[in-house]
Amino acid sequence: MSRPARTSDTSSIALSAAQPRPANAAMAADAMGASGSKDALRQLNAAITELKALSIAPILRRAVAALEAEDHETGGKLAIQALEHDERNGFAWYLLAIARERAGDFINSITCYQSALALLPNQAEVANDLGRLAFRMGMKAEAEKLFRHFLAAKPNHPEGANNLACAIRDQDRADEAIEVLRPAIEAHPEMAMPWNTMGTIVTEQGDLATARLFYDEALRLQPSFPKAQYNRGNVRLSLGDPAGALVDCDIALSGVTAEDERQMMRLSRSTALLELGRTAEGWEEYEARRHPLFADCTQYQAPGAPWSLDTDLAGRSLLVFGEQGLGDEVMFANLLPDLITALGPQGRLVLAVEMRLVPLFQRSFPHVEVGAHATYGVAGRSVRVAPFLDEAHAPELWAPLGSLLRRFRPTVDAFPAQPGFLKPAPDRVAHWSRVLEEAPTGLKVGLLWKSALMNSARRRFFSAFEAWREVLATPGVTFVNLQYGDCAAELDQARREMGVDIWTPPGIDLKQDLDDIAALTCALDLVIGFPNATVNLAGACGASAWVTSAPGAWPRLGSDHYPWYPQMRVFTAPALGDWGPMLSQMAQALAEPGGPQLRRAPTP
Repeated sequence: MSRPARTSDTSSIALSAAQPRPANAAMAADAMGASGSKDALRQLNAAITELKALSIAPILRRAVAALEAEDHETGGKLAIQALEHDERNGFAWYLLAIARERAGDFINSITCYQSALALLPNQAEVANDLGRLAFRMGMKAEAEKLFRHFLAAKPNHPEGANNLACAIRDQDRADEAIEVLRPAIEAHPEMAMPWNTMGTIVTEQGDLATARLFYDEALRLQPSFPKAQYNRGNVRLSLGDPAGALVDCDIALSGVTAEDERQMMRLSRSTALLELGRTAEGWEEYEARRHPLFADCTQYQAPGAPWSLDTDLAGRSLLVFGEQGLGDEVMFANLLPDLITALGPQGRLVLAVEMRLVPLFQRSFPHVEVGAHATYGVAGRSVRVAPFLDEAHAPELWAPLGSLLRRFRPTVDAFPAQPGFLKPAPDRVAHWSRVLEEAPTGLKVGLLWKSALMNSARRRFFSAFEAWREVLATPGVTFVNLQYGDCAAELDQARREMGVDIWTPPGIDLKQDLDDIAALTCALDLVIGFPNATVNLAGACGASAWVTSAPGAWPRLGSDHYPWYPQMRVFTAPALGDWGPMLSQMAQALAEPGGPQLRRAPTP
């Protein structure tokens, strides 16, 4: 019997460092084994062979052989053939579940797994595979139950503990996940999979240096481990090393075979390319978000043909969907003036955007038909439509807004130098200018400091409110609250502990009234905050704005500024989580004698 691989010294230190701490998050590749793995299929074949009286056993064994040969289509057909003989055969349901999952048919696959589990209650692997699929589909609580079912049948199983830790981690219970995973690592230090998972947990907690040690150990134990390689690349990107991140991502892509994982890694690769300033390549890889097997793919239902890069747009009619989040819908709209020019006077543009953006976009582009898109969940997928569209007069082409970046923004030099492409209502700008006169005297600076969505996947990208203390202490400034959501605790903390009254503008819903928010940002002297929808609106309307940025922030496109908003000034942290130097620099700029340089200096 071979001796287990010794845990490296650095990773022993890392393991001891993985103590419960405030959770933060990252997008990670989970290593959870594979449904219908070679070992699982061998065990399944052995179980089928033992059932000598089973008349359909030869069909089932052929189905197993097809799946072992990566022929899921034949395997699925043979499983259906077996079910036609005996619809209550659990082995056939299990094989059909594996085949449908490999084909990307997750909805039918999960139904087949459930049938198999009911008919094969003693086959714990079915619960493990069903748990993996539930996890993959975002059903984390259901996955946890299934992994616990598997572990009840196979106590101390390292893969079971690994999978359970992933499900617990994604329910914002990092401390518990560590306690599930630590014994598995100590009992099986030679297994790379749990080291990778511990790395994902520590990454989410914001301790990137320790997380890298875990990924390094996983790769030492298993040099060909695409998911650990990919995860290490993401850490390197967050630490300000996009070139190293790209190397890791390319190595990971060369070894991964599952198409959904390939597309996830391509999307990460696009981020590294964009941060390196390789913009054209980055936009090409960004198309991975549209691959039908990408887990978070949004599908579009629209009449007409999809736009392609070589399409001549002059005189054509085109439906464009806003996509991603609100901030991206606003930011990507930077290209709309050029798109309108490309369509020409004989062309027609129809624009589907988030409902709250419709008035602002209609005013900004009066010759464009603007309506609200709608998104529905269909068979586990997001489907976006333009319900306002009259199909009798529907455009001949359609495209997601981000895909047009390949045509109109292939380089940083392709971005316009003049600021502002959205137009707030002049009367509302005048209104807010009058209202701001009622605020305390001083420079009027709008402030945002957090996202309304602060789950484990986003928390590490935001500083604690306490970190803004130096900025808030700037003399001669009246800070105006632009923070939507519940922020009463922070406003109270600023008043009690920092001696600063952050003034909240009256008569505006800071989450819903986007058209009015756009006008308010233009009435302020300056807007500062992280890159959310409000800061993007300020930038798009040409207002003075300062934005915080982290290493690996792709919207800078390898530059020291935001090409989308040439007037916007960017303050970048030296490393993710190291917010102090960045906010100190911002405080110093805000306190400059004679007033701060509110707008970024023009590029020579």
